[in-house]
Amino acid sequence: MRIEALNKFITLAEELGHVFVATADVNGLPHLAAAGELMLTPEGYVEVTSWFCPATVDNLGVNQNVALVVWDAKTDKGYQLLGKTEKMEDLHMINGYAPEIESKSPVPQVERKLIIKVDTIIDFKHAPHTDTEK
Repeated sequence: MRIEALNKFITLAEELGHVFVATADVNGLPHLAAAGELMLTPEGYVEVTSWFCPATVDNLGVNQNVALVVWDAKTDKGYQLLGKTEKMEDLHMINGYAPEIESKSPVPQVERKLIIKVDTIIDFKHAPHTDTEK
């Protein structure tokens, strides 16, 4: 059942093209980021890849707890995964000055992959619901 629930989460995220990543700093101040690429490892971990902003990276350096949320507002169907970031890997780095990218606003310089051990899977929706694990 757990793998089935994780696959439903990943399938919905792929259909919508995004997932939200919530982290908090050492004082509990939350931060929300968006990511697009997800996959399930053979070991049952979830991998999330994005050009994460510095606040996400800083938060995970002091607090490995993370929540992943995927939600379809049209159908009010969604899931929330709660867990810990087991590892953060650097994948790609911007190499040199790219004025067409960097002149628009500051951008993250490193694409990273988060490897997350999911502890809890719950529904996420606007309608009344409980936080009972799926």
